Amino acid sequence: MSAPPVVLVHGFGTSHAATWVSNGWTALLEDAGRTVVGVDLPGHGSASKPHDPEAYRDLEAQVLAQLPDEPVDAVGFSYGARTLLVLAARHPDRFHRLVAAGVGARLFESDPARSEALVEAVRTGEAPHPLLAYFARLPETGDADREALAAFLQRPDGRPLDAADLAGVSVPVLVVLGDRDEAGPADPLLEALPDARLVTLRGVDHFATPKDFGFIDAALEFLGASPF
Repeated sequence: MSAPPVVLVHGFGTSHAATWVSNGWTALLEDAGRTVVGVDLPGHGSASKPHDPEAYRDLEAQVLAQLPDEPVDAVGFSYGARTLLVLAARHPDRFHRLVAAGVGARLFESDPARSEALVEAVRTGEAPHPLLAYFARLPETGDADREALAAFLQRPDGRPLDAADLAGVSVPVLVVLGDRDEAGPADPLLEALPDARLVTLRGVDHFATPKDFGFIDAALEFLGASPF
């Protein structure tokens, strides 16, 4: 029996090419004999880029439509990890194993002021706080669209998660989080998942996670795709 395809879903403001191809993920997985399914979130990369927040309603269903019918392994970073976790809860039969990186306690937290400031930073390119500077610069890369990314952040059903949203996740999950990542700590997420374990990346912040060898090695081993 052949190994399942591996779905890769990037985080906010980037793309499949920027997160997974440029950091060597696709080549490593293909060298291990795995079929890679690259997903660009709506509003990102090669996907359509509407400027109406309503167009991003039920984002998870839009991503699900791009997945194979057979169960898959999946790796998600940041918003991609959030999306895959929700999908795995709603459709556990579509997944085999899941790696969720760059996510933790912030998945469950509501911070309207921060959310509003993030939207404005993305829309205008101006960041009143250093932590928002990264997001303000993201739309300057590749074929990004500021208005589309701002609309993505304002989608009508983009509320914080709660433990009940993830109760249906029955597949094994590897949570990967840098010890300098402000998305953490990981504890609330681990508690919400029936079968999960944590890998902590030492000295790694949120934005360095996709290219960190510790993340790559842990994910490949968990998916049975390690070359070693």
